[in-house]
Amino acid sequence: MLVIPAIDLKDGHCVRLRQGRMEDATTYGEDPVAMAARWVESGARRLHLVDLNGAFEGKPVNGEAVTAIARAYPDLPIQIGGGIRSPETIAHYLDAGVSYVIIGTKAVKEPDFVTAMCREFAGHIIVGLDAHEGYVATDGWAEVSTLKATELAKRFANDGVSSIVYTDIARDGMMQGVNIEATVDLARQGGVPVIASGGVTNLDDIRKLAEASPSGILGAITGRAIYEGSLDVSEAQALCDAFERS
Repeated sequence: MLVIPAIDLKDGHCVRLRQGRMEDATTYGEDPVAMAARWVESGARRLHLVDLNGAFEGKPVNGEAVTAIARAYPDLPIQIGGGIRSPETIAHYLDAGVSYVIIGTKAVKEPDFVTAMCREFAGHIIVGLDAHEGYVATDGWAEVSTLKATELAKRFANDGVSSIVYTDIARDGMMQGVNIEATVDLARQGGVPVIASGGVTNLDDIRKLAEASPSGILGAITGRAIYEGSLDVSEAQALCDAFERS
C-alpha cells in the first residue's frame, strides 16, 4: 500500500482545506516544487496533486505548478485532479509527464465520458468519488447527488479505470480518522482498487488501512497530518511495506 502525500494548489500556493471549503484554507508553502521535493525526500513513491481553483472553475488554473513538479521528478508517478473535464486537458497533463488524471465531477455527471477516456488514455484514468454519507458530491463538493458511491464504482469497473480515489467529505482535513468501513465496502463492492482519502491522521489510521489492504486498498492520501506533523511519511510507508512482507 502506498502512502501518497497531497499537494493542494490554490492560487499557486500549497494549501489544505477543511471539508473542501475554499474560504477555510491553511497555506503551507508558496513553492509547489519545493514541497514536492520534501515529500520525495521522505520516501514518497507517488504524489497526489489537486488544482483547487480548477475544481471550482472546471478547467486547469494551476497547470504550470503541476507541470513544474512533473518535470522535476520525471520518474515519479503523479496523479492530478481538479478541473479535468476534457480530453484536451488529459492529453496536456499526460504530455507534461503526469501519470494519472483524476476525473471527478464529470465522471458523476457524464459517466460515458469516463468510458471514452479509458479507451483513449488506457491505464491513465482514475475516478475521484467524493461522498457525503455515501452519496457522491460534485463541483468542488458544492453539490451532493442522489447517486451512491458504490453504484458508480461498479459502473466504472467495467470501463477499466486504474483506481478510485474515495474521499469522505465529512472527514477531509478534520484530522478525525479514516472511514475504514466505507472505504473497504467501496473496494469490495466496486471491484476497483481504492485510494483512501480524507481523515488520515496518524500511524494508527495507516495501520488500519494496511490491514484492510487485501480488500483492494491501493493507497492512502494524506495532507494535513503530514503538514502538521502527526504523521511521518517515511515511517508510514515503512509500516505499509512491513505489512506486505508479513
